[in-house]
Amino acid sequence: MMKMKTGTSPPVIGGGSSGNEWESRPGGMVVQRRTDQNSDVPRVIRVRVKYGSVYHEININSQSSFGELKKMLSDQVGLHHEDMKVLYKDKERDSKMFLDLCGVKDRSKLVVKEDPISQEKRLLAKRKNAAIEKASKSISDISFEVDRLAGQVSAFETVINKGGKVEEKSLVNLIEMLMNQLLRLDAIIADGDVKLKRKMQVQRVQKYVEALDVLKVKNSTKKVEVNKSVRHKPQTQTRFEQRDLLSFVEEEEESRNSNASSSSGTPAVVTTKWEMFDSASAAKAVETVKPVPPRFKWEFFD
Repeated sequence: MMKMKTGTSPPVIGGGSSGNEWESRPGGMVVQRRTDQNSDVPRVIRVRVKYGSVYHEININSQSSFGELKKMLSDQVGLHHEDMKVLYKDKERDSKMFLDLCGVKDRSKLVVKEDPISQEKRLLAKRKNAAIEKASKSISDISFEVDRLAGQVSAFETVINKGGKVEEKSLVNLIEMLMNQLLRLDAIIADGDVKLKRKMQVQRVQKYVEALDVLKVKNSTKKVEVNKSVRHKPQTQTRFEQRDLLSFVEEEEESRNSNASSSSGTPAVVTTKWEMFDSASAAKAVETVKPVPPRFKWEFFD
């Protein structure tokens, strides 16, 4: 920026003859107008840029920034605009600085060099973003699979709560599939929002595994009760059948003994009240008992 002459009045923006010589820039700085006085349109200048041993001529607006110049040079030089640095008068210029404020004029010479530090930073940021995208995609896939398994968990829960039974193998397989999803979530390394999403999915899987453990216990207890009822039914029937058979044999022996005592002439003392059966029913009962061998050997007394 040119120095003001001593003794002159301070510049006035937008009024008088000095309004054609001074202007306000976006940063609030008041500078001397570098364009033609008869036109308010900025000039297009041609600058020569050297990269290695090759010179490139670029037509650019005089009020453009060095960052815009880098973008225009990116295709010609073959470098990313963030991987280069521009030198003007042996000083590196920031991408946010303007050409005219730094004194760049028509036919000015600039030098472009590759910046390895900026290139490394950009590659690291790119790699980090790629890792975040990959982790986010993996979590989305796991979430979809967990939703599918959650439907099976709710179906098993409905069946067992209504009194039904489910194969234990099905419950075990479902628990194993959920544990595999939990291992996949543990293998994901992420930060920020992705880490929060992973934590939410881990809590979901743990909740479903705990619910399946409870359902497994309920299902096993119902199975044991059914087995006990099946086992006790035939045993009680056989016990009752044996008891009836023994009582019938004892009644027959007692009747024989009473008949023998009455034939001898000695009166028999009856201590038990016995039910009397007719001959037809007794014959049928004897015929049904004949195939069954007696369990005890009885001694007969005259």
